[in-house]
Amino acid sequence: MAIGKNKRLTKSKKGGKRKAQNPFELKEWYSIKAPSVFATREAGKTLITKTKGTKIAAEGLLGRVFEVSLADLNGGDEEQGFRKIKLIAEEIQGYNILTNFHGMDMTRDKLCSLIKKWQSIIEQSVDVRTTDGYLVRMFCIAFSKKMPNQLKKTCYVQSGQQKLIRAKMTQIMSEEGSKCDLKELVKKLLPEVLGADIEKACQGIFPIKDVYIRKVKVLKKPKFDVTKLMEMHTGGEDVGAKVAAIVEETTVSGAGGRY
Repeated sequence: MAIGKNKRLTKSKKGGKRKAQNPFELKEWYSIKAPSVFATREAGKTLITKTKGTKIAAEGLLGRVFEVSLADLNGGDEEQGFRKIKLIAEEIQGYNILTNFHGMDMTRDKLCSLIKKWQSIIEQSVDVRTTDGYLVRMFCIAFSKKMPNQLKKTCYVQSGQQKLIRAKMTQIMSEEGSKCDLKELVKKLLPEVLGADIEKACQGIFPIKDVYIRKVKVLKKPKFDVTKLMEMHTGGEDVGAKVAAIVEETTVSGAGGRY
């Protein structure tokens, strides 16, 4: 190539080279505060872009869902490590995020460890309205077990017996869920009280084992009330009066479907 012919080589790019900026300098950290039903209130930290112009950081955090292991929320109890708790950000106070219960799930490895050959799986789901206006869907799972001194390899449950067991599951979950508020319901769910009640009630139909409330989803919630949220965080024992109808409620996005 002849010297001096390509004049574009000597010219710099338009605007010059932009200075590299650390993106974390534009972020700020907020602490996640779990409700008082859990032993460990400090659930972790999250970050968000600092307030700039009309884009307010606190507004971007509201509605954010955090998934935390129950073992971390209950002081490192590894026996409850298979439980996953969902917390939703509902109020921002300074650099603290006050959360509320949003759902519960079971880890895949725990669920896979329960499923075995030569036995039946019984599943049931039910929608329950708590006394403080939350619409909650609960999923229950149970497995058949052998009779005492049984020699037969399999322990399959007949369809008629499965129907009776599912009816018992629906009855117990509906009764326990509809006579308490969300805070009391969470207290029942954490120590597996409902699972033990269902197992005991179904012994006369067919022996079952490993009864768990597999999953819990909050489908609808009442109009936001900061005093109710503060009760969840301060350990107030006030149980709400039973409501006949909810005038205004919020449908939680992505709450539909079987799974």
